Amino acid sequence: MIDWKWEVHLVMPVQIGEKAHSFSDPTALLSECHRRIEMFLGRLEAVAEVAEQPLSNETEQALVSALRYFREAAPKHTADEEESLFPRLRQVQQPDVQFALSKLEELEQDHRRAAPLHAVVERLGGLCLSKGCLSHTEAKRLQVAVGGLMSMYREHISMEDQLIFPVAARVLSRPEQISIGKEMAARRNVKFTTEIPVFRKQR
Repeated sequence: MIDWKWEVHLVMPVQIGEKAHSFSDPTALLSECHRRIEMFLGRLEAVAEVAEQPLSNETEQALVSALRYFREAAPKHTADEEESLFPRLRQVQQPDVQFALSKLEELEQDHRRAAPLHAVVERLGGLCLSKGCLSHTEAKRLQVAVGGLMSMYREHISMEDQLIFPVAARVLSRPEQISIGKEMAARRNVKFTTEIPVFRKQR
C-alpha cells in the first residue's frame, strides 16, 4: 500500500484529504491539523506493535516522522488553541455558547495530561531508533503511552471538531479570525495568505 505524503513549501508539511485550507480559515485549518495528529498517532501505534523486532527502513522512517511531528509541529497546534483561539472565545458574551466555553479548561487540561505521555513516547522512540528495537518491557511501555494518547486525543479532537470549532467559526468576527490566522502563520515563520497552499505529491 502506498503511503502518500504531501509537501507544501513554507506552510504545512502534510495534507490529509483532498481539500486544503488557508490561514484565513483558522478553525478549518486547526481541524485539518487534527487529521495529521490522527495519522501520526496511527504510525506510532503501528511502530509500537513491532518495536521488539529490528526496525525495517519503512518502520524507522514512520517513527522518525511521527516523533518529529509531535516534537515540532504539535506544540504549535496547542499554542494556536491556547494562545489564539481560546482567549478570544472566552471574551464572547453570548448565552448560547456558554456550554462550549465551559469545555475550554478541560481541553487545556488534556494538553497538560498529554505532555508526560509524549515524553515517554519521545524517550522510548529515540531509544528504539538508537538500538534498532526495544525490549519486551520497553515495547509494552511504548504501547501503553501511545494507547493513552490515542484515547485522550480521540475525545479531545471530537469535542473540538464537533463543538468548539463550529462555535468559533460562527461567533468570532472576520477580523478576529484573520488575527488568529496571522498568529498561526507567525508561529510557523510563514507569510500570512488568504490563498490555499499549492501542494505536490511525494512518496
